[in-house]
Amino acid sequence: MSEAMGTGLLAFTVALIVSMSVTIPVRQLALRVGMVDQPSPRKVHLRPVPLLGGLAIYSGVLLALVVSFGGAAFTQVLGILTGATLVILVGTLDDRGLLHHQVKLFVAMPIAGLILLAAGIHAQFFSVLFTGRAAAIADDALTIFWVTGVTASFSIFDYMDGLCGGIAAIASFFFATLAILNGQIFVSTLAAALMGAALGFLRWNFNPAKIFMGDGGAMFLGFMMATLALKLRLNASSHAADWLVPIFLLAIPLFDTTLVSISRSRRGLLPFTTPGKDHTGHRLANCGLGTRYSVLLLYLFATVFGVLGVAASRMSTTHASELGAAAAVAALIGVTLLERAPYERQGRKLSKVPFTE
Repeated sequence: MSEAMGTGLLAFTVALIVSMSVTIPVRQLALRVGMVDQPSPRKVHLRPVPLLGGLAIYSGVLLALVVSFGGAAFTQVLGILTGATLVILVGTLDDRGLLHHQVKLFVAMPIAGLILLAAGIHAQFFSVLFTGRAAAIADDALTIFWVTGVTASFSIFDYMDGLCGGIAAIASFFFATLAILNGQIFVSTLAAALMGAALGFLRWNFNPAKIFMGDGGAMFLGFMMATLALKLRLNASSHAADWLVPIFLLAIPLFDTTLVSISRSRRGLLPFTTPGKDHTGHRLANCGLGTRYSVLLLYLFATVFGVLGVAASRMSTTHASELGAAAAVAALIGVTLLERAPYERQGRKLSKVPFTE
């Protein structure tokens, strides 16, 4: 455990310092090349904000992994970084308006999942229940579905200052904690690096944000979260806890995706291709909390579900299943209540002026 904590602390520190420092020149680069997010009726910010912040997060994680692992676990590190590079590149091109949005969902994200499979990283759900080639194929399909789903969830989750980065940092903390408790040095180090990079960027991204991570950064965080979930192994847990714990740790973005998918589908809209101010945070803000307190409340919920995830990792199959069922009922109640909350409201006139320092 001490070795895991020491390696994780090194990765966290390197990623934190690099991400926090690199964000400044990345912001200047975004301004120089015109990568600026303009206000629109579907967005919260009222003035133009530079993009490309995801490059700072990526740089922090990359350097932390190089320093922490060196040549160890080369195949898996290479696979993870290859998939991560793909999604951040595609997301950045999308931010620039050079790609159709469906390329991300139907091409880049599934390919990133295939890259993880090639590196030996995959789900172990059906193979625990059944034996044979069919179970392995089902797990491979589940891996691609999981990577695509979680990456897509984070892709649409970056809609308020500090939300996506903060939630990713909280989830990474609990992934690191569980990995340390279960003696997984690779996973704890990876999670610690991600937590440090997210927190370093959050220094500049929390409300009022001076820079956005962009879709490239959000997709990168989602891909890394999906990877951590696939890599985490709970030694003394039940099979129910094995799949329930990652869902708890990623509960907030998964809940948000569920909410907007149900809401937009009921209105005859395509969930991932029709952006709008109808997310969880938007609805909470319109109930009187405002942007900053809505984000902080979602931080609190993420922490609560993280604690539940740690608790579930120690439960029997019966108790973990009961906890999962209770959480599912609570989520459905939450969706029902938030569906009645106001959304898509623009409080003030948007700024049309060009960006100035």
